[in-house]
Amino acid sequence: MPQPIPPNYMAYDRTIVVFSPEGRLLQVEYAREVVKRGATAIGVKTQNAAVMAAIKSTSPLMTQGSYKKVYEVDKHIGLVSSGLLADASDLVSLARVKAQVNKITYGEPISVQSLARYICSRKHLVTQYAGVRPYGVGLLIGGKDKSGIRLFETDPSGTMIEWDAQVIGKGADKAKKVLERGYKDGISQEDGIRLVLKALKASEKGITPDSVEVAIMGEKEFKRLRPEETKKFLR
Repeated sequence: MPQPIPPNYMAYDRTIVVFSPEGRLLQVEYAREVVKRGATAIGVKTQNAAVMAAIKSTSPLMTQGSYKKVYEVDKHIGLVSSGLLADASDLVSLARVKAQVNKITYGEPISVQSLARYICSRKHLVTQYAGVRPYGVGLLIGGKDKSGIRLFETDPSGTMIEWDAQVIGKGADKAKKVLERGYKDGISQEDGIRLVLKALKASEKGITPDSVEVAIMGEKEFKRLRPEETKKFLR
C-alpha cells in the first residue's frame, strides 16, 4: 500500500513532473487511488479466447447500451476499464486508430502486446510534462493473435504486466481470492465465464445480469453477451 502523504509534502503534488524527496510522483499515486475506487473489472485467459467482465452502473431511465465498461478495439482485441470512464474512452479511441493504422500499413491485425505497449506509452507520456495529469484509469487488455491468448494490465503510470487472470477496482482483493482458487491453465471458455462472474459476485453484492457486462475476445470475433445469456452463467 502507498505510504501516507505528510502535510509538508503537499508542495510536491502540484505538478506531475516534481518528485517528492522520497522519489514519489504523487499525482500518479492519486491516479492509482482512482482506479482502486472504480468499479470491479476482470479478465481471464481461457483455452480459446480472453473473457472480460465488469460491473456497470444501471438506472431505470438509462438508455440500454449507452454505458459501457468493456470496449471492442478490433475484432480480436478488447479491453475493460476501472476508473474514470472519460479517460478510458479517450484511450480506446486512440487504440482503435492505432489498430487500423497497423492493419493498413502491415496488412495484418495488430498484436495484443503491441497495442498494450502503445497504450502504456501514451499513459507514460502524460507523466513527463507539466500542465497535464495522468490518466485516472486502469485497463485490462486481452485478445487472441498469432502468439495465442494474451492478457495485459496497464496502470496510470504506464506500467505493463501480463497475466493469466487479473482483477482491478474496488472489489479486487475479494475477487482475486476467487481467481486464485478457481483458475487453471487451459480453462474452457464456458468455465472462464462462470469464474469471472463468480469473482464479481464475491467482490460486490447484488450482482444481476443487467449490472454486469461480459465480453469474449476470440481470434476473429468480439462477442458481447446479452443479459439473458449472462443469466445462464450467473446461477
